[in-house]
Amino acid sequence: MVLELKIRKVGNSVGVILPKEALTHLKAEEGDTVSVTEGADGSLRISPHNPAVAQQLEVAQGILKRYRNTLRELAK
Repeated sequence: MVLELKIRKVGNSVGVILPKEALTHLKAEEGDTVSVTEGADGSLRISPHNPAVAQQLEVAQGILKRYRNTLRELAK
């Protein structure tokens, strides 16, 4: 599915309105929470919010931050 969505002003912020097809694909509805993650290629990915995955991502980000220098050296 490829959708072109327009960024719109919503109050003092901006947002993207998801059409029904996108909400159906996400199995989401108004009021639900979604997660936006960054892909390796810089793309953004929208998925239904999963608290377990969110916690795992937080832990992984903490590890990456803590061992940043070590990982950089290992990557050489």
